[in-house]
Parts: sequence; structure tokens; C-alpha cells
Amino acid sequence: MKLLVINGTPRKFGRTGVIGNYISNQYNADLIDLSEGSIPLYNGEEEQNEIPSVKQLRQLAYDADGVVLTSPEYHNAMSGALKNALDFLGSAQFEHKPVAIIAVAGGGKGGINALSNMRTVARGIYANVIPKQLVLDPDRFDMENKQLTAQGEGQVDEVIKELQLYMKHSVQRSIRQ
Repeated sequence: MKLLVINGTPRKFGRTGVIGNYISNQYNADLIDLSEGSIPLYNGEEEQNEIPSVKQLRQLAYDADGVVLTSPEYHNAMSGALKNALDFLGSAQFEHKPVAIIAVAGGGKGGINALSNMRTVARGIYANVIPKQLVLDPDRFDMENKQLTAQGEGQVDEVIKELQLYMKHSVQRSIRQ
């Protein structure tokens, strides 16, 4: 089963990127890293469909059996970078596809609003967002070594294990059809 992680932060060395890298390495997942800045600002014009980074984003999302969206919480919502990337995608890539959502808390605030925002937008592209979701607090990161703590890894693993159950069910259902 193919897993795709979309690292939804524009920061090059942020905690959200630590999560994306962990999942990519631990679960052999494809990774779209929005901190690379290769996805242009969505404007809805047809010529954007030919941009290589947009084609790659769409193809990886289409080919994935499951997707993990990660984002910091900015002003009570997901990052603009993640929303912009999702604007390039739609039901062709996501209809009935299992999606997990993970947010990073910071600055003394939670990430629950980012999760809610991701869930709402994912519903708009017909994704099947799984019930288990996660906000990782700053103490779940070892930023000196750019990695998750053991507790952080355990929490992420729980979400990925549930996502894999939905992925397996989704793949089996499509084989039967």
C-alpha cells in the first residue's frame, strides 16, 4: 500500500517537517515537502496544470492508497502552504481515500483548530478523514537532533496504524468492485 505525506509547513526546519520526515522514513512513504517552495500560488489558470511540481503533487496523491496531512496551526487554521497545495487537488485524487491529519501545537496554543480546518477542507475534496487525529505538543520534539521523542513517535505510530487499517479496507473494497 502506498502512503503519501504532505508536509504542510513553509518552514524549512520546523517541527512539522520532523513529523513528515519521520513518517516518510519509518513507513517508506512518499513525501511532498511544501517548505521547498516548488508549488506555486494557486490561481485556477489552466497553464498551472503543466507545472512539473503540480503534476508530481497530483500524481503522488492520485497513486497513494492513503495520505497524511501535517500542518502547524497559524491563526486558528492550517498553514496557507497546505491549503494552497490542496487547492491544486480534488476528488480525482481523494474521493473515498483515507486521510490522517496531524497538527503541531506551538506558542502555548493547541492545534485543534488546524485539525478542524484540515478536516473541513478534506471533506470538500471528498477525502475520508479517519477519526483518530493528533496534535503534537512541543515537548514531543527533540529539535536539537531534529527528531521526535519516543513519546512523539508512539503517538504518530498510533495514527499511522489506524490509517493503515482504513487503507487496507479501502484497497480490499476496490478489489471486490
